[in-house]
Amino acid sequence: MTYTLYGAAGSGSVPVEAAMTLIGLDYQVIEAVTWEGDAERDKVAVANPMRQIPALITPAGETITESAALLIWLADSHPEARLAPTIDDPRRAQFLRWMTFIPASIYSMFWVRDVPSRLVGEDAAAQDQVRLRTAERIAECWRVMDSQIQPGRFLLGDDLSVLDLYVATASRWTPRRTRFYAEAPRMAEVVRRVDALPALQAFWAERFPFGAEEA
Repeated sequence: MTYTLYGAAGSGSVPVEAAMTLIGLDYQVIEAVTWEGDAERDKVAVANPMRQIPALITPAGETITESAALLIWLADSHPEARLAPTIDDPRRAQFLRWMTFIPASIYSMFWVRDVPSRLVGEDAAAQDQVRLRTAERIAECWRVMDSQIQPGRFLLGDDLSVLDLYVATASRWTPRRTRFYAEAPRMAEVVRRVDALPALQAFWAERFPFGAEEA
């Protein structure tokens, strides 16, 4: 009953891998560093015609893509792991709100900023502006989320959820943790707690090692 996940260290597959690790699923990762060129993207084509990671093939042969969808599906499919509020939990609406906010408002910026020429051609000055403005937009989104959310020990209260894993990973991308801590001080305490979870120490070290600037 092995799950096959197309992903890469430091990428959007990391929170999915973390969730599967906490649940205790048997999974293998096919490493596909899609930002390094067509050969890497082509690895994923068999599972996702968009040639993007993460993409999961379940033991039943079903293919699921999109990091938020994967995290929600994994949590709902394994309620015993308690990684998401149940459908009748009062926190469910806010869980869904923020689980979709991250890919819609933050994750989506990286398709633009990683290869600015997709939108502005080869103009170097225009590309620099895209990188600057997308970094500012991401910081603004973290600031807005921090002002709206009411964290406890974790983002939705006292219980760890896949939302915590998602934010702990995405907050390490541009403009990186130092800026994230400044823009989102309430969430900063939560992600530090997620970073330090004993059950994920070996996992973080292997799949997204921490740098000194992320302390």
